[in-house]
Amino acid sequence: MSTKNLIRKINFHPFRLISILLLAVLVLHSGAAGGGFDFDDMTLPPGFKASTYFTGSGFDPDENQNAGGIPAIVSFVFDHDGNLYFARTANRLREIYDSDSAPIYRVPADVRRIDPKTERKYLFGPELKDPDEVAVNDKGEVFVSSSDLREGFGSVYRLSSDGKAALFAGGPPAKGGRPLFMDPEGIAFDHQGQVYVTDRDLGKVVKLDQSGRVIHPDFMTGLGRVRTLTFDPRGFFWVGSDGPHFTPHEDGSGRIFRADLPDGRLKLLHSGPLASGMGLSPKGNLFAAQRRSGLLFALTPGGRRVEFAAFRGNAALRTLAFPPDTKATRQAGIAGDLFVMVFPELDYPVREIIRISGPFDDYVEKAVRGN
Repeated sequence: MSTKNLIRKINFHPFRLISILLLAVLVLHSGAAGGGFDFDDMTLPPGFKASTYFTGSGFDPDENQNAGGIPAIVSFVFDHDGNLYFARTANRLREIYDSDSAPIYRVPADVRRIDPKTERKYLFGPELKDPDEVAVNDKGEVFVSSSDLREGFGSVYRLSSDGKAALFAGGPPAKGGRPLFMDPEGIAFDHQGQVYVTDRDLGKVVKLDQSGRVIHPDFMTGLGRVRTLTFDPRGFFWVGSDGPHFTPHEDGSGRIFRADLPDGRLKLLHSGPLASGMGLSPKGNLFAAQRRSGLLFALTPGGRRVEFAAFRGNAALRTLAFPPDTKATRQAGIAGDLFVMVFPELDYPVREIIRISGPFDDYVEKAVRGN
């Protein structure tokens, strides 16, 4: 029964007014009025806690469902000031948004919720064709990978501090030429500020300089449906792939590689999971979201897997991030925590970002010693 119908059944006697309020609280708590992620569906190790970090209301097009959350996004990232960036996804949800283009958001660290009335304050830059991954370099510059599937090419844009977008690399090829990107996704930067971009359709990583000039169009190849890319300050990349293009899109075909710099030589560290999101803990252990199985796990630099968290029911995972450890993120209280995007089911139109706090690296080291 809805809250409105419950109220109609109770006369406005003072004592019954209290009943109305109590019933409304129960309905809201149960999730019938815009409820979000159910933390009872999540299992964490002792010493860790989880809470909702960023959510919204009024974005679910199904008024009967009325689920809490922000518009569907693929990835998110924090900058050195603790601002949260994400892009609304267009791919697979065109029937909902009726557009191939979607905006980029920038949300300050002290904002925890948006709705259709307030979201405009946090729009950053123009709408881009099917934006995918968002990345921020040490200078605070924002990069977005984008695909124009109808035209058959991909692009990487760089956004200025005031949100103006300029083509950084890729875009439509010269007449008769081949595009640099088809479906670019992950973006990462090395110590020199050079830029690395994964391309899912081409199965490779492209290396670019700080101006967008191509240094090596085939820096890493043979990766299959490569998606995620994370730079390790110790001098190598972690690369996540859904496996060869001909394999089923399910757990069992995924691969996680470590690529040594400067030559990009690949070493396969883990096979099986589809790693939809990856992030490095403060001490350099890789945490990965296993999208299809609802698992979070860690990999040591040597490739040792440590189970971390499990999501039951219909909960699905997409991406995760550790914010950079800076004075601003420490003041905001988010440094050292893990943030994960969750949603009820694959491609559901609203999603939330939850926050997990605890001794991540101590947990991994203890688990490795115990085995």
